[in-house]
Amino acid sequence: MHTPDEEMTRVLRDMCCGSVEAFDAFYSRFAPLVLQIAYRTLGDRMEAEDVCHDVFLEALRRGDSYEEGRGSVAAWLAVIARSRSLDRLRKRNKVIASDVIPAEQQLTADTAEERALERLRQEALKEALNQLPAEQRNAVIGRYYGAHTQREMSSAWNVPIGTVKSWLRYGLTNLRKQMDRRGWSQQQADNGSTEVQR
Repeated sequence: MHTPDEEMTRVLRDMCCGSVEAFDAFYSRFAPLVLQIAYRTLGDRMEAEDVCHDVFLEALRRGDSYEEGRGSVAAWLAVIARSRSLDRLRKRNKVIASDVIPAEQQLTADTAEERALERLRQEALKEALNQLPAEQRNAVIGRYYGAHTQREMSSAWNVPIGTVKSWLRYGLTNLRKQMDRRGWSQQQADNGSTEVQR
Protein backbone atom coordinates (compact mmCIF):
# COMPACT_ATOMS: atom_id res chain seq x y z
CA MET A 1 0.00 0.00 0.00
CA HIS A 2 1.34 3.41 -0.97
CA THR A 3 1.55 6.35 1.43
CA PRO A 4 -0.34 9.51 0.40
CA ASP A 5 2.90 11.17 -0.67
CA GLU A 6 4.03 8.13 -2.66
CA GLU A 7 0.65 8.17 -4.37
CA MET A 8 1.02 11.88 -5.23
CA THR A 9 4.53 11.21 -6.55
CA ARG A 10 3.06 8.59 -8.86
CA VAL A 11 0.33 11.02 -9.94
CA LEU A 12 3.01 13.66 -10.64
CA ARG A 13 4.96 11.20 -12.81
CA ASP A 14 1.80 10.22 -14.71
CA MET A 15 0.93 13.90 -15.20
CA CYS A 16 4.35 14.60 -16.69
CA CYS A 17 3.83 11.67 -19.06
CA GLY A 18 0.72 13.38 -20.43
CA SER A 19 -2.13 11.95 -18.35
CA VAL A 20 -5.01 14.46 -18.23
CA GLU A 21 -6.65 12.51 -15.39
CA ALA A 22 -3.44 12.70 -13.37
CA PHE A 23 -3.18 16.45 -13.94
CA ASP A 24 -6.79 16.95 -12.79
CA ALA A 25 -6.15 14.89 -9.65
CA PHE A 26 -2.89 16.71 -8.94
CA TYR A 27 -4.45 20.13 -9.46
CA SER A 28 -7.47 19.32 -7.28
CA ARG A 29 -5.21 18.12 -4.49
CA PHE A 30 -2.73 21.01 -4.41
CA ALA A 31 -4.36 24.08 -6.00
CA PRO A 32 -5.89 25.33 -2.70
CA LEU A 33 -2.49 25.20 -0.98
CA VAL A 34 -0.65 26.94 -3.82
CA LEU A 35 -3.33 29.60 -4.21
CA GLN A 36 -3.36 30.35 -0.49
CA ILE A 37 0.44 30.74 -0.36
CA ALA A 38 0.39 33.06 -3.37
CA TYR A 39 -2.53 35.12 -2.07
CA ARG A 40 -1.04 35.51 1.40
CA THR A 41 2.22 36.72 -0.14
CA LEU A 42 0.76 39.00 -2.82
CA GLY A 43 -2.55 40.13 -1.33
CA ASP A 44 -4.14 40.13 -4.78
CA ARG A 45 -6.48 37.39 -5.96
CA MET A 46 -5.82 37.78 -9.69
CA GLU A 47 -2.05 37.79 -9.25
CA ALA A 48 -2.32 34.78 -6.94
CA GLU A 49 -4.26 32.91 -9.61
CA ASP A 50 -1.57 33.80 -12.17
CA VAL A 51 1.09 32.43 -9.83
CA CYS A 52 -0.97 29.29 -9.27
CA HIS A 53 -1.16 28.79 -13.04
CA ASP A 54 2.62 29.31 -13.35
CA VAL A 55 3.36 26.87 -10.53
CA PHE A 56 1.38 24.05 -12.11
CA LEU A 57 2.94 24.70 -15.51
CA GLU A 58 6.34 24.51 -13.86
CA ALA A 59 5.37 21.30 -12.06
CA LEU A 60 4.32 19.88 -15.42
CA ARG A 61 7.64 20.86 -16.98
CA ARG A 62 9.91 20.01 -14.05
CA GLY A 63 8.09 17.12 -12.45
CA ASP A 64 10.73 14.66 -13.59
CA SER A 65 13.30 16.55 -11.52
CA TYR A 66 11.36 16.12 -8.26
CA GLU A 67 13.31 14.00 -5.75
CA GLU A 68 11.32 12.25 -3.02
CA GLY A 69 14.28 12.28 -0.64
CA ARG A 70 14.32 16.07 -0.48
CA GLY A 71 10.79 16.50 0.89
CA SER A 72 7.14 15.87 0.11
CA VAL A 73 5.40 16.88 -3.11
CA ALA A 74 3.42 19.47 -1.15
CA ALA A 75 6.63 20.98 0.27
CA TRP A 76 8.16 21.06 -3.22
CA LEU A 77 5.13 22.93 -4.60
CA ALA A 78 5.06 25.26 -1.59
CA VAL A 79 8.65 26.29 -2.25
CA ILE A 80 7.91 26.97 -5.94
CA ALA A 81 4.79 28.96 -5.01
CA ARG A 82 6.66 31.11 -2.48
CA SER A 83 9.51 31.68 -4.94
CA ARG A 84 7.20 32.74 -7.80
CA SER A 85 5.20 34.98 -5.47
CA LEU A 86 8.33 36.70 -4.17
CA ASP A 87 9.52 37.20 -7.75
CA ARG A 88 6.30 39.11 -8.43
CA LEU A 89 6.76 41.17 -5.30
CA ARG A 90 10.25 42.14 -6.37
CA LYS A 91 8.92 43.25 -9.74
CA ARG A 92 6.54 45.53 -7.87
CA ASN A 93 9.46 46.78 -5.79
CA LYS A 94 7.79 45.41 -2.69
CA VAL A 95 10.20 43.72 -0.32
CA ILE A 96 8.02 42.92 2.66
CA ALA A 97 4.96 40.82 1.95
CA SER A 98 3.03 42.20 4.91
CA ASP A 99 3.01 45.62 3.23
CA VAL A 100 0.56 44.34 0.64
CA ILE A 101 -1.50 41.91 2.72
CA PRO A 102 -4.73 43.43 4.05
CA ALA A 103 -4.70 43.92 7.81
CA GLU A 104 -7.87 41.88 8.30
CA GLN A 105 -6.23 38.96 6.49
CA GLN A 106 -3.23 39.09 8.84
CA LEU A 107 -5.62 38.73 11.77
CA THR A 108 -7.08 35.51 10.31
CA ALA A 109 -3.82 33.75 9.49
CA ASP A 110 -4.70 30.49 11.25
CA THR A 111 -6.23 28.86 8.17
CA ALA A 112 -6.11 25.21 7.26
CA GLU A 113 -3.69 26.04 4.44
CA GLU A 114 -1.39 27.97 6.76
CA ARG A 115 -1.40 25.12 9.25
CA ALA A 116 -0.58 22.76 6.38
CA LEU A 117 2.33 24.97 5.32
CA GLU A 118 3.60 25.06 8.90
CA ARG A 119 3.48 21.26 9.03
CA LEU A 120 5.51 21.15 5.81
CA ARG A 121 8.12 23.46 7.31
CA GLN A 122 8.30 21.38 10.48
CA GLU A 123 8.62 18.25 8.35
CA ALA A 124 11.53 19.81 6.45
CA LEU A 125 13.14 20.90 9.73
CA LYS A 126 12.87 17.37 11.14
CA GLU A 127 14.39 15.88 7.97
CA ALA A 128 17.20 18.45 8.08
CA LEU A 129 17.98 17.63 11.72
CA ASN A 130 18.23 13.95 10.87
CA GLN A 131 20.94 14.75 8.31
CA LEU A 132 23.25 16.33 10.91
CA PRO A 133 26.13 14.43 12.53
CA ALA A 134 25.01 12.95 15.86
CA GLU A 135 26.95 15.40 18.08
CA GLN A 136 25.65 18.44 16.21
CA ARG A 137 22.10 17.09 16.15
CA ASN A 138 22.17 16.37 19.89
CA ALA A 139 23.52 19.85 20.63
CA VAL A 140 20.85 21.58 18.53
CA ILE A 141 18.06 19.42 19.95
CA GLY A 142 19.34 19.87 23.51
CA ARG A 143 19.48 23.64 23.11
CA TYR A 144 16.25 24.29 21.20
CA TYR A 145 14.04 21.34 22.09
CA GLY A 146 15.30 20.68 25.60
CA ALA A 147 16.10 24.33 26.38
CA HIS A 148 19.34 23.25 28.07
CA THR A 149 22.21 25.68 28.48
CA GLN A 150 25.57 24.95 26.93
CA ARG A 151 27.03 24.51 30.41
CA GLU A 152 24.34 21.96 31.31
CA MET A 153 25.06 19.96 28.19
CA SER A 154 28.80 20.17 28.81
CA SER A 155 28.31 18.75 32.30
CA ALA A 156 25.84 16.05 31.24
CA TRP A 157 28.03 14.84 28.36
CA ASN A 158 31.32 15.30 30.23
CA VAL A 159 32.91 17.35 27.43
CA PRO A 160 34.45 20.86 27.47
CA ILE A 161 31.98 23.70 27.00
CA GLY A 162 33.98 24.84 23.98
CA THR A 163 33.22 21.52 22.32
CA VAL A 164 29.50 21.98 22.94
CA LYS A 165 29.70 25.50 21.50
CA SER A 166 31.41 24.15 18.38
CA TRP A 167 28.84 21.38 17.94
CA LEU A 168 26.03 23.90 18.31
CA ARG A 169 27.59 26.44 15.93
CA TYR A 170 28.37 23.89 13.24
CA GLY A 171 25.02 22.21 13.81
CA LEU A 172 23.08 25.43 13.20
CA THR A 173 25.19 26.24 10.14
CA ASN A 174 24.59 22.78 8.69
CA LEU A 175 20.90 22.97 9.60
CA ARG A 176 20.52 26.17 7.62
CA LYS A 177 22.28 24.56 4.66
CA GLN A 178 19.99 21.53 4.87
CA MET A 179 16.92 23.75 5.01
CA ASP A 180 18.20 25.76 2.04
CA ARG A 181 18.64 22.53 0.07
CA ARG A 182 14.98 21.80 0.74
CA GLY A 183 13.98 25.25 -0.48
CA TRP A 184 13.36 26.91 2.88
CA SER A 185 15.24 30.14 3.47
CA GLN A 186 17.73 30.74 6.27
CA GLN A 187 15.24 33.07 7.94
CA GLN A 188 12.65 30.31 7.95
CA ALA A 189 15.16 27.88 9.44
CA ASP A 190 15.99 30.41 12.14
CA ASN A 191 12.30 31.00 12.79
CA GLY A 192 11.82 27.28 13.12
CA SER A 193 14.50 27.05 15.76
CA THR A 194 13.04 30.05 17.58
CA GLU A 195 9.54 28.56 17.56
CA VAL A 196 10.80 25.22 18.78
CA GLN A 197 12.60 26.94 21.61
CA ARG A 198 9.45 28.62 22.89
